[in-house]
Amino acid sequence: MKNGIMIFLIGFIVAFVGGYFIYQGDSTASVDVEQTDPDVTDEKTIEEDVATDTEPTTVSAEARVISDQGCLACHAVSSLDLDGASTGPDLSDAYNITPGKHGKELDEFLQEPTSAVMTTVIDGNPLSDEDRVAIVEALRKAADQ
Repeated sequence: MKNGIMIFLIGFIVAFVGGYFIYQGDSTASVDVEQTDPDVTDEKTIEEDVATDTEPTTVSAEARVISDQGCLACHAVSSLDLDGASTGPDLSDAYNITPGKHGKELDEFLQEPTSAVMTTVIDGNPLSDEDRVAIVEALRKAADQ
């Protein structure tokens, strides 16, 4: 019985000390990851997607603002036949789901986004009132189809 306790204690100490050294090596790597700015990563991802995406061949007049404002770099609007990237969600039903998902109507969301990625996008390129109203109207029509 006494030998069993000694073997258990020696095994515990070896495992604890070994785990300490292994964990110490991993903690350095996790610190590097934590120091990465998530907004910068999102921007790089968006920029990479923009570079590899194709523009739609034809855009209706009412949906032109969606293309002109660069929304298609991350989003498609399939109900308006607007091909875009798949980085962000399809905006076909954005008019209807934004209040439930973000707690704001689409117009308010485009003025003050609640998501980190959209905050970065809008802060870097704020929409004019005219463009915002046109986008909301286009996405309302997209949701109706």
